[in-house]
Amino acid sequence: MKVYLSGEIHTDWRNEVEAACAGLDVEFSAPVTDHATSDDAGVRILGAEDAKFWHDHKGAKLNAIRTRNAIEAADIVVVRFGEKYKQWNAAFDAGFAAAKGKALIVMHSADHQHALKEVDAAAFAVVNTPSQVAAILRYTLTGKA
Repeated sequence: MKVYLSGEIHTDWRNEVEAACAGLDVEFSAPVTDHATSDDAGVRILGAEDAKFWHDHKGAKLNAIRTRNAIEAADIVVVRFGEKYKQWNAAFDAGFAAAKGKALIVMHSADHQHALKEVDAAAFAVVNTPSQVAAILRYTLTGKA
């Protein structure tokens, strides 16, 4: 099973999910989680830009190629909304996954419940912890809760 782990990049939640899924037949993918690498990919590959808008635009376009390809290839998309920053890209990824008919799992704290109610409504499951994500993946593959 292919699982795309989208969203917040400031904690090690992806490692927690992957570790909890040891032994399962799961192939994980994720966005580039190093800020500088992700932000500067466009200008590193396509050439420098004087204006920050075009610098960011190039990076966003190249990251969109990577992200959309990974979401389309995934059987399940997990989107984590963290505490510290507004993750507009995570909301976009959740919407794209939902529009593609992907099984969507959304993870966030109770503090974000109201702000993410529309995203949650599109999800097949809404969880609070990486262990809950892993338990859903285990159940999906084995039928054991």
